[in-house]
Amino acid sequence: MSDSKELESISPYGPARSTVKDAPLSEDDMKKYNDFFKASLYLSLGMIYLRQNPLLKEPLKKEHLKARLLGHFGSAPGQIFTYMHFNRLISKYDLDAIFISGPGHGAPAVLSQAYLEGTYSEVYPETSEDEEGMQKFFKQFSFPGGIGSHATPETPGSIHEGGELGYAISHAFGAVFDHPNLIALTMVGDGEAETGPLATSWHSTKFLNPITDGAVLPVLHLNGYKINNPTILARISHKELENLFIGYGYQPYFVEGDDIDSMQQAMAGTLEHCVCEIRKFQSQARESGKAFRPMWPVVILRTPKGWTAPRKIDDKYLEGYWRSHQVPITDVHKSPDHLKRLESWMRSYEPDRLFADGKIGQDLKALCPTGNRRMSANPVANGGVLRKPLRMPEFKNYAIQVDKPAATMDASMQNMAKFLRDVMALNPTSFRLFGPDETESNKLANVYQAGKKVWMGEYFDEDDDGGNLSPAGRVMEMLSEHTCEGWLEGYILSGRHGLLNSYEPFIHVIDSMVNQHCKWLEKCLDVEWRNKVASLNILLTAVVWRQDHNGFTHQDPGFLDVVANKSPEVVRIYLPPDGNCLLSCMDHCLRSSNYVNVIVADKQDHLQYLPMDEAVVHCTKGIGIWPRFSTDAGLEPDLVMASCGDISTHESLAAIDLLLQHFPNLKIRCVNVVDLFKLISHVDHPHGLTDAEWVALFTANRPIIFNFHSYPWLVHRLAYKRPGSHNNLHVRGYKEKGNIDTPLELAIRNQTDRFSLAMDAIDRIPDVLGNRGAAAREALRSAQIRARDRALEDGVDPAFLRDWTWSRS
Repeated sequence: MSDSKELESISPYGPARSTVKDAPLSEDDMKKYNDFFKASLYLSLGMIYLRQNPLLKEPLKKEHLKARLLGHFGSAPGQIFTYMHFNRLISKYDLDAIFISGPGHGAPAVLSQAYLEGTYSEVYPETSEDEEGMQKFFKQFSFPGGIGSHATPETPGSIHEGGELGYAISHAFGAVFDHPNLIALTMVGDGEAETGPLATSWHSTKFLNPITDGAVLPVLHLNGYKINNPTILARISHKELENLFIGYGYQPYFVEGDDIDSMQQAMAGTLEHCVCEIRKFQSQARESGKAFRPMWPVVILRTPKGWTAPRKIDDKYLEGYWRSHQVPITDVHKSPDHLKRLESWMRSYEPDRLFADGKIGQDLKALCPTGNRRMSANPVANGGVLRKPLRMPEFKNYAIQVDKPAATMDASMQNMAKFLRDVMALNPTSFRLFGPDETESNKLANVYQAGKKVWMGEYFDEDDDGGNLSPAGRVMEMLSEHTCEGWLEGYILSGRHGLLNSYEPFIHVIDSMVNQHCKWLEKCLDVEWRNKVASLNILLTAVVWRQDHNGFTHQDPGFLDVVANKSPEVVRIYLPPDGNCLLSCMDHCLRSSNYVNVIVADKQDHLQYLPMDEAVVHCTKGIGIWPRFSTDAGLEPDLVMASCGDISTHESLAAIDLLLQHFPNLKIRCVNVVDLFKLISHVDHPHGLTDAEWVALFTANRPIIFNFHSYPWLVHRLAYKRPGSHNNLHVRGYKEKGNIDTPLELAIRNQTDRFSLAMDAIDRIPDVLGNRGAAAREALRSAQIRARDRALEDGVDPAFLRDWTWSRS
């Protein structure tokens, strides 16, 4: 066990203990900051408790309270303390800064600052800076029809909700990339610091170029407790904690204690020292023109949880303990004694003096920056204000030549990379490509001609041989999907554009991150003053059907199900069947705003189907009949063969070819889907087809054999309302059957191969074929068995099947 001296060193109590010993505040400054702190804390408690009597001009009664007490107080004091002292530096050094609140449910802290700075009343005039406005400000917090207890999109100055913990640092770094004068002051809760995403994101300094990028100033807030448990970093030795951050590549500066006067001086001096360090590093790099990786500062702030709350209530610890995490005193409706304790506590912040006219005096107002220098009003945190459309090359100029459909193979992804290369070249400070170590693997290496991989670490001689590393790169790679996604989110939320490329099976790592971003975008649609930001674009490749060497672990196309669950107002899914459609979809997605766009395309060489002009038309429609592969022109089809996805389309067309070999007079309609949400009713999705359009494509009474890239039940779910879908729609897709398979063998396992599709079609049209299909079905089954046996024997699919092309006129 640690000795008493060690325990005292990690206690949040006592006079300030700080690394930096400067004392920049005058006695008058101290009084003002103490008052500003009190005013902020009063507002934070008022939001949690009060519906009426906002300034306690009469004794506090139960009817003044909200019926449901919701919110979190525990982290608010430390966040307020940091925010207000950084305001002094913004004014002194004319800093461009934003505040990112990492601790969960941190809204009372940041909302109180937005209200005191005047920003909140500017965007919500009904919450004016007077007694009536304060009453409305209190009531709407965590109240039906109001705003949430996180720093939601309704919160001025926020790009980070904090509803799901772990992303504060990655969002902050994403925001400062290519914003050379921006400082992202980022509070990291010690509970949040226990998450995997946060732990990896500390390494973001290895990608920060002090010439072209801004800086992140993290403040690790050790208040000691989560909801009901101690936090790890608050209970390790002081030296171990210091070594941890030195090992991460930071210079830690400690500010610890609870004595407010000495803590004010310590925090003011420490933050000023950190700002001066940041500016020194940036000046050194920019004046010399040589990028380097300094030991960036990090502040470790240790204060009691619920700082300034009563230490105990009924002999049970409150301040400095987990009980102050959420609503500090929970039973004020039932306990008159506790109601009095609450009133006494709130009056200790002197609302009658500090809000004499319903608002703070000019002496306290002067502590806030003005205009866009207020962190709650910085346009960076409403990134759509700064967003400019990408300068885009003409994607049609990158067309793959298609003289005959399904007759030639080409590298769709590698070709599209040339387009991305030129997008990057035309937008050297506003577009980045993100991905977890897979840009080369995903056949996107052409982008390195316009921007290499950012690397601020050490270099070896061999890096010149294809390493593609540069301090001034434009490609961001780190083997953490969480960090890459967080960077991209921060980058686009602060006004820029980007694309994340990832292996399809492991995009699930960031399922919940994408969920949170979708919710952010959807909520932004209801916030009038929020400008649209660039879409979050995700390119999935290394798909389920081409995992020959990786096997079963790499076979999971289920991310589409996750995205399909989100609001139709903010999500789109595209499965381009070939290279020209991929170009058209990518151009569309990069130009769009306020969506999460998912594009699924394999990285290997594939058959090409449509010349560019036809690809543009097909992608614009999102779904359509392919007459070149159909035999029902002007007639009622016997059968509809549909597909969605490049590999699924290949097998579906090969199945049509097999059917026509056996039944040359069969009337087949070929339908291809690019925009997955075309399958949904137009009542439920803006891209959805009407029922009349559905019937025009699929009929209302003929069998549909639908070959799908992902799990088959997703198509059934999307199309369940459609005429005839319950009886006629037969979907084939991935069914969790896999191993170290050849491509065709894997398709056979999951019944998505050409033989299975053709046999399925025969089984569904007995009214057309009668018993004539029996011999054909037997031949197809025999051919399927031979193909699988050859794959198991030779390790590759038979060449005549692997190299199949459409030979019909």
